[in-house]
Amino acid sequence: MSSTTSTRTRILQVAARLIGDSPDGDISTRAVCEAAQVGAPALYRHFGDKEGLLSAVVDHGFEQYLATKREREASADPVEDLRRGWDSHVEFAVRNPNLYRLMNSPAMRTPPAAALESHRILTRDLERAAAQGRIRVAPELAAQMVMSATVGVALMLVARPATFDDPGLSRRVRDAVHASILTPDSDPHPAAGPGAREEAEVASAAARLSTLLRQAQGSGLSTAEGALMKEWLDRVANTGPEG
Repeated sequence: MSSTTSTRTRILQVAARLIGDSPDGDISTRAVCEAAQVGAPALYRHFGDKEGLLSAVVDHGFEQYLATKREREASADPVEDLRRGWDSHVEFAVRNPNLYRLMNSPAMRTPPAAALESHRILTRDLERAAAQGRIRVAPELAAQMVMSATVGVALMLVARPATFDDPGLSRRVRDAVHASILTPDSDPHPAAGPGAREEAEVASAAARLSTLLRQAQGSGLSTAEGALMKEWLDRVANTGPEG
């Protein structure tokens, strides 16, 4: 390992430790430099500024969580993979509260690469579910719904543990959100009411066709026609029983 790599890694490790030990998750670059035994010019040379350092710490810490997702072989049941993905996300947040709050802080003007990759992995699982006709909204919208709810629950658990103290809260919210995007056959709590199943089936078929069209080659449509068809299908998919 080169001295440059060693210095950068040492700064990252020290910053991550200080963030984890901090009462509010905040650190100063001066404290990092003192603990890592480097001068301020070295820190700024490697990370640019404090925000660059914090973004690198988030990516460094979240790498372990993402490594388990990358290594995980997709099962034959994408819906079960979605449930496991939600649970592992919340478990990581609870184990690393300061790091997780930092990752989702409004002060982070540039989204950490780890957060973007996590969203891509979620979308991939939803596309698999859509290809099987098991979700009733477009994968992109479903990913936004699931990710915003997952992050919301995780942040409340780490930021307000005294108030959000129900051990089953995450599971309850997970099941409620999944019920809003899953088809009746995949949903343990299917929608009730006249016509609800039929409307969900239409939306699911549109989401499935949109996904297959995007994945297929040689559909016979021009680029413009394919984009227009996808727009129409996504509109149908995203206007479900509650639309």
